[in-house]
Amino acid sequence: MLAKKATLKTSPLHDSHKKLEAKMVPFSGWEMPLHYQGIIPEHKAVRESVGVFDISHMGVFEVSGTKSESWINALLTNDIRSAAVGEGQYTLMLNENGGVIDDLIIYRVEDQRFLMVVNAAKTQEDWDWLVEHKNEAVELSNIGGNMAALAIQGPKSRALIEKAFPQQSILPTRNKIFFWDESIPPLWISRTGYTGEDGFELFFMEEHSQDLWDLVLKRMEPLGGLPAGLGSRDTLRLEACLPLNGNDLAPDISPLEAGLSRFVSFDKPEKFIGSSILREQLESGKQRMLMPFVISEKCPPPRKDYELFVKGHGKPIGKATSGALSPTLGKGIGLALVQNTFAKPDQAIEIEIRGKRYKGHLTKKPLYRKTS
Repeated sequence: MLAKKATLKTSPLHDSHKKLEAKMVPFSGWEMPLHYQGIIPEHKAVRESVGVFDISHMGVFEVSGTKSESWINALLTNDIRSAAVGEGQYTLMLNENGGVIDDLIIYRVEDQRFLMVVNAAKTQEDWDWLVEHKNEAVELSNIGGNMAALAIQGPKSRALIEKAFPQQSILPTRNKIFFWDESIPPLWISRTGYTGEDGFELFFMEEHSQDLWDLVLKRMEPLGGLPAGLGSRDTLRLEACLPLNGNDLAPDISPLEAGLSRFVSFDKPEKFIGSSILREQLESGKQRMLMPFVISEKCPPPRKDYELFVKGHGKPIGKATSGALSPTLGKGIGLALVQNTFAKPDQAIEIEIRGKRYKGHLTKKPLYRKTS
């Protein structure tokens, strides 16, 4: 007997995406828009103007309690003590072997109250891990099921927010979060992003989804912006060399190997899960490193698991973890886990795509940088 096909979750804005004739695809157990007008125009809209993404599939947890700060520090790599009320930080949750369970953003919204925004593909796994390690002094709530969220990204994102919410005179600065309790509707607004551009995130109760979506699209149109889907979100983040969990981050890849050591604190009093393995990597040296690459020849799109070679060295020196054709650079780009011996900028490489090798080189992060 055939197994019953799993039902995909849908965003509160699912009908709106369908009305805009979005191409819908399965993603991390959800049906979400891949693109509306196309990946390239949506990518360019975010780089040159502004785009809005439905990110309602992201998980949102609330952590509170008298010992919540120390508990968080024992589970995550960054030091939450450095985040004041209203501030957020990028951090990682590791397994006992030092590999990445998830990368996430955590905001301190009160002295001992925090919001965690986690990846859709990892929401249940993250929740189970947190519950397993919970103690009596900590309270956990999975509030994402009642919420929706939009990400507004691009050089005109601030102008869009100001047009959509003219009554709000103060906007958060980078990595800050506010609760706009007098806005209609009330919402959390943060300023982080996943595209290499300036941007904001709006978190609100799902019953307000349609009103906010319509408002944002109406105010965005004069600015030349577009609704954008998962396709452009991936090419944008890849140009900025922002890692994707499940590709560039995984249970067998450590934050040090992924080049994220600045988000790992060994100085805090709590010994976080996986820290002993990371210390061993520091002492013995990493065997591999996540590096960006650019292909100098015209080529098909590079993809995950395509092998990288160095001329004169018979065996592969690494594998791509992510890849795409860059709409901004007009070249094949990607991230790859590379043997440490070869992991240096300007290292000449060849990447094998569909049985043919194409010339390129390793380089520094990011592949794209804003000019202003």
